[in-house]
Amino acid sequence: MLFPRAVLPSLLHLTPEWLRARGLKGVVLDLDNTLLPYGEEALPPAHEAWLLGLREAVPVYLLSNALPERFARIQKRLGLPGHAPALKPWLGFRKALKALGLPAREVAVVGDQVFTDVLGGNLVGAYTVLVPPLREREFFYTRFIRMLETPFRRPRGGSA
Repeated sequence: MLFPRAVLPSLLHLTPEWLRARGLKGVVLDLDNTLLPYGEEALPPAHEAWLLGLREAVPVYLLSNALPERFARIQKRLGLPGHAPALKPWLGFRKALKALGLPAREVAVVGDQVFTDVLGGNLVGAYTVLVPPLREREFFYTRFIRMLETPFRRPRGGSA
């Protein structure tokens, strides 16, 4: 349950071609430290271009544990469906799948944390993809959790 199906060196490696090759037709995407650096509201230019290309190819749903006001500002700017706080890993994923209108096996859940994004995606049967965090600056709690995640930061059945 804690190992991702894939580990990518960067979010930018998740392309429409990569998704198609795995039979994936939609993406549930984490916000903080996955799509944009923790604590910021503007996407890095490379991520903005990446997101534009991705959303032309497949539906994208934002799922975050961020504060609702901040999430709403970012969501409005990006024009993507989504919700927060999602209470990952236990809640939120089924709502995201329903909104995408796709079975879990056809959806990539993409995030930077094992105990929220990967665990939650695996619990619903999605194809989980782990990417490295964009920024090291995080809550103390998140830094502590990342230490506990270290053994699981490799693909299921393989090495990183």
